Amino acid sequence: MLTELETTLLGVMMMVIMLGMGSSMTYRDFLIAFRRPKGILVGLLSQYLIMPFLGYALALLLGLPPAMAAGLILIACMPGGTTSNVFTYFSKGVLALSIMMTTVSTLVAVVTVPLLLSFYGGLAGLSGDYVIPAGNVAQVLVVLLVPTVIGMGLRKLNANIGATIELIGSMLGVAVILFLIGSWVPRNYQMLLDTGFPVYVATIGIGLMGMLLGYWLARGLGQDSNRARTISLETGIQNGPLAVLIITLTFSGTMQQEVLFIPILYSLFIVITSSLITIWYRGHATTEALARDAAGRFSFDVEIKAPLS
Repeated sequence: MLTELETTLLGVMMMVIMLGMGSSMTYRDFLIAFRRPKGILVGLLSQYLIMPFLGYALALLLGLPPAMAAGLILIACMPGGTTSNVFTYFSKGVLALSIMMTTVSTLVAVVTVPLLLSFYGGLAGLSGDYVIPAGNVAQVLVVLLVPTVIGMGLRKLNANIGATIELIGSMLGVAVILFLIGSWVPRNYQMLLDTGFPVYVATIGIGLMGMLLGYWLARGLGQDSNRARTISLETGIQNGPLAVLIITLTFSGTMQQEVLFIPILYSLFIVITSSLITIWYRGHATTEALARDAAGRFSFDVEIKAPLS
């Protein structure tokens, strides 16, 4: 269970993160993106079709108890987090696409997340105390949209201020996850030791499988490898702090601790797995760039030598 101070700090930090996310965008960015929306649409399909089904399927196949199933399905239904933008940057992905996907998935989450939670929660047989009310989720998301819109306004008024807030927001996304891990894990280490293998499979597997399926869905729908890697990271890296905030505002006592368990574990492991995947993706991006440069030089040499022959 999170303390009252931790819950308050989490709420404040989420507001700053959303402010930073809004500061990364302008209204013109939306107009440009909607002229060529394929990448964003592929990302939304990956985000809201693959991940929720994956969360439900893992909860069912691994036989998770109701509290943990509720936490897993919630994390699976979340929009992408700003942390994905950081990993996309270091993996040499398409940062503009990542930021746009995070923003759009958060905007549509007001409608999609309550519907998906209701559908998959019912399908998983969650009832009574373990049901997360759709109204609670929608209210939290609507409130968090306010700083997003303010951030966009600040970016329009002054690009330098907007860029600074964007950087702070992105870094704070990582800081929130580290904060949750650092404050929660020491108090619950015994629970971590007693936790069965299926729970770890669920918490690690949902992120890795989301990235894998997101990549191949993007490739299958005509995205190049660099954009597919971006969509992959955006799919697998969910907004863990948002899931934690929703749980703390919905549950209390022992039940809160039980439902929080998987979102906290997910937030811990996704940093580790995303770092490894980012190193791998960065290597592939570098290899592809070198191959393009070599092909370009070869083509140039052929054009120069052709008239001389």
